[in-house]
Amino acid sequence: MRSRRGHGESWAVTVSDTGLSSTTASRLIAGRQMILLLLVSFGSFFGFYLLLSVVPLYAAAGGAGASGAGAATGVMMLATVLMELAVARLVAGFGYRTVASAGLLMLAASAAALTLSERMPLVLAVCLLRGAGLAIVAVVGPALTAELVPVERRGEGLGLYGVAVGVPAVIGLPLGVWLSSHLGFHLVFLISGGVSVATLVAALGLPAQQGRSERHGRMLGGLRGSGLVRPAVIFAAFTVVAGVVETFLSLAMPAAVRAWVPLALLAQTAITPFARWGAGRLGDRRGSGPLLVPAVLTAAIGTAGLVWVASPIAVIAGMALFGIGFGIGQNATLALMLERVPPTEFGKASALWNLAFDGGFGIGAVGFGLLSAPVGYPTGFAVTALVLVVAIAPAWRDRRGGRKANHAS
Repeated sequence: MRSRRGHGESWAVTVSDTGLSSTTASRLIAGRQMILLLLVSFGSFFGFYLLLSVVPLYAAAGGAGASGAGAATGVMMLATVLMELAVARLVAGFGYRTVASAGLLMLAASAAALTLSERMPLVLAVCLLRGAGLAIVAVVGPALTAELVPVERRGEGLGLYGVAVGVPAVIGLPLGVWLSSHLGFHLVFLISGGVSVATLVAALGLPAQQGRSERHGRMLGGLRGSGLVRPAVIFAAFTVVAGVVETFLSLAMPAAVRAWVPLALLAQTAITPFARWGAGRLGDRRGSGPLLVPAVLTAAIGTAGLVWVASPIAVIAGMALFGIGFGIGQNATLALMLERVPPTEFGKASALWNLAFDGGFGIGAVGFGLLSAPVGYPTGFAVTALVLVVAIAPAWRDRRGGRKANHAS
């Protein structure tokens, strides 16, 4: 049954909400509602990733330059962060099915609106709507996943969810860049919107019940001593780099070697979800904390390789290494955060993890846009790698954060 706490302090769905007995749930990691959630996550993120590197290119083509490209991603991430603070309350008021469907409609409408103009005011307005839609699907997914899989296989379940949201990046990021350069921007926008609309069919099968939300202040408060802050800070370091490379790699590589951009993006996005899944399986057996330092180091080395931005080999190898570290870091930080809260606060942990994801992504995009103008792309990538080097210290402190006592619902 749905957890009940004073003032509705959190939202969650327990195993009994799915219609599965605990015995059945222990055997099934992907029941009917989990499969539908994976389909919704795959479709929504595929439509999103198709445009992630394309919109900055579209803004730059309209005369906005590197700062405008960074602003487009930064505005989108700002909207995502702000909406993430409200998702739990929206679910409490309208239910999972309605809220997830609204997020998909936002993604579809924003993609279609981009066909109207490449002028920055419209692009920025569209990015606000895209960010809000992204926030909804990004927060609902991990929290619901944690409730729909048995606790002893949570790391593997989160890894499976990571594949569902990571494979769209494998396909969407390079495909969006390739389609926009060969067939034009507008076709990519229409494909993205169509995918989001089609995904609504799967969203109709998600749980319709309402959750219980934390109050806004409570969501941000009570973090001290919770064990959530340090993993979130570590993860934010990864996402700062992700915001840089996924926004600017297409612009940073010289025109003579720019044809290699889709392959470089593919190298990162193809490895990340499977590194995330593998980290989940390993974390279930040995704990997630020990994975943090290797993840940060691998990602830092990969990012440093982007300094040789004119070398396709260096860029592809660097993106692959970053993808490995990023995938491991995604699963390890999220698993640690979910281990440190009871099921009634999964929504809080998921929202904070997504805040770290989107806040770091936006800061990376905006900051690099401002930094690269005076110092150039190679120096900018070197500075970006230092962000991960700094994150080694908190990762070292959390390295012993292995499996903790599971909270029963």
